[in-house]
Amino acid sequence: MNIHNISKICIIFLFGFLSANVLGLYLVYGSEIPFSFNSFDYFGSDNDSAPFNFVGEEQIHIYDDKIIIEVSGASLSRYAPTGSMKPVLDEHSNGIRIKPNSEGEIHIGDIISFRKDSYLIVHRVVDKGEDEQGFYFITKGDNNDIVDGKIRFKDIEYVTIGVIW
Repeated sequence: MNIHNISKICIIFLFGFLSANVLGLYLVYGSEIPFSFNSFDYFGSDNDSAPFNFVGEEQIHIYDDKIIIEVSGASLSRYAPTGSMKPVLDEHSNGIRIKPNSEGEIHIGDIISFRKDSYLIVHRVVDKGEDEQGFYFITKGDNNDIVDGKIRFKDIEYVTIGVIW
């Protein structure tokens, strides 16, 4: 081996070592960035809307022995093992939900519970609009390929405001 080959190997090693450490520091101390292998494509365009922020930082109190989240009218929800909302929700998830008072409290990206054919379905709002019958919401399971159709506010029972795994 000549000196040029050894120099190249040292430079490559040094570059790799520095890159790994800089990346490691960023991942440990940097911002948390959600990662996805695919983006949702509901109607031919990218829709990356996250759920609305229903709980402000000032409503969350962390102590050594407990966490208190101040939300009026909240209840706990459990989920059936259908797989339609994986990987976000499954039968082992604990949801925190509230009853919405108006259409304006439901946003694209929110996870809602609604009645359809006597079933309580939990899916994400992917679009909303208004027609001759009033406001409607289009929902879809994160792990489903098709939308549920128009959902009316009268059929919506809850909005998920948090999930604890």
